[in-house]
Amino acid sequence: MTEIVISILLLMGGGLSVLGSIGIVRLPDVYGRLHAATKSATLGVITIILGVFLYFLFYHGLFVGKLLLTIVFVFLTAPVAAFMIARSAYNVKVKMWDKSIQDDLAEAEKKLKSRSK
Repeated sequence: MTEIVISILLLMGGGLSVLGSIGIVRLPDVYGRLHAATKSATLGVITIILGVFLYFLFYHGLFVGKLLLTIVFVFLTAPVAAFMIARSAYNVKVKMWDKSIQDDLAEAEKKLKSRSK
């Protein structure tokens, strides 16, 4: 049973990572690519590390706390890094895709400017 669970986690992690890399190649702008890379690749890495953790736990009897800390580190830092990259891309005026219909940050900046006047 543990082999099946570990195999599912590893395959699911690999599949999510592949979906993330397809999204990086196929999506039209930096913001969409960043979204694909962050969401699916982060979940893919976390499920792969969880599968490796369970493998060591059940087959070698080792509790590898470093793997759990790695999961926490990836879970906390990847979204923050993606946010910072997207925000800096927006601040240096990297264009959005031509067919994008919503720009929430521009609306928020307009409200902020109107409050400061």
